[in-house]
Amino acid sequence: MAGQVDVKSIDTLAFVKGALAAFAHEAGQAISEMELQGQRGIDWVTVERAAHWKAELRRRSDVVNQAIKDLEHCRTYKKVGDNTPSCIEEKKALAKARRRLEVAEEKAALVRRWTPVVLQQFRETCVRLTRFREVIDLDCPRALAEVERMLRALDAYENVRSVRDEAVAGDGGTASMARPDAAPAASAQGGPSPAPAPTAAPAAGESP
Repeated sequence: MAGQVDVKSIDTLAFVKGALAAFAHEAGQAISEMELQGQRGIDWVTVERAAHWKAELRRRSDVVNQAIKDLEHCRTYKKVGDNTPSCIEEKKALAKARRRLEVAEEKAALVRRWTPVVLQQFRETCVRLTRFREVIDLDCPRALAEVERMLRALDAYENVRSVRDEAVAGDGGTASMARPDAAPAASAQGGPSPAPAPTAAPAAGESP
């Protein structure tokens, strides 16, 4: 029949509303956490590591310079006659200091190389997160409002149907109570009347 709907469970629609609200809340928190952690990673690469390896370059350069001075000092002051001292320990220290300086130079170069890359990737990620946040902040409230409108409509429908069912039940009880008066009503309208009671026969010798 037109104007009627088949309502199975309003509770299911209410559950959908609650789940949608929980999703919007948790997704918003997740986006904020991703932005925060991403910014921390960017700061670690572009600021902290850059400053760290810049300082390490200066420090390890000083160590190399000191190792060179120690080697020259060994060759000058430890020389005995025409014999040139081996200065093995000083040479090992200088070689180690130079290797460490090379590592610092490589790390600093990597930081300079990857800084623009990670910044670009983070900006692109932020754009995607902004679009997703628009869905959370705009589309989810609209969907929640639509579900709420549906719930109110279904509640109103349920109330109307309950009133209608009660009215139908009341009409049925009145009709059943009126049935015993049907026969007298039919007699009053010219229906067949009941047959007369039989009279007693006259006794012998009496005239009728």
